[in-house]
Amino acid sequence: MRLDKYLKVSRLIKRRTVANEACDAGRISANGKPARASYEVKVGDILEINLGKTPLKVRVLSVSEYATKETAAAQYEIIS
Repeated sequence: MRLDKYLKVSRLIKRRTVANEACDAGRISANGKPARASYEVKVGDILEINLGKTPLKVRVLSVSEYATKETAAAQYEIIS
């Protein structure tokens, strides 16, 4: 699944266009490297999101096309 879509489905970022713009601005990194919106997210990837004052670091636990509000948080684990 594309990175921008994963960020939206997992509800880490509210809108896909915002996720896309964050990737283009270099605010999202995957496994320590700046990631483009087209990056293919895999289970086990470490994503860093630098959108606010504190960066968010998460580990991808599962990738699914659809998620409800209750199951969205189960797709990732917050590391720090």
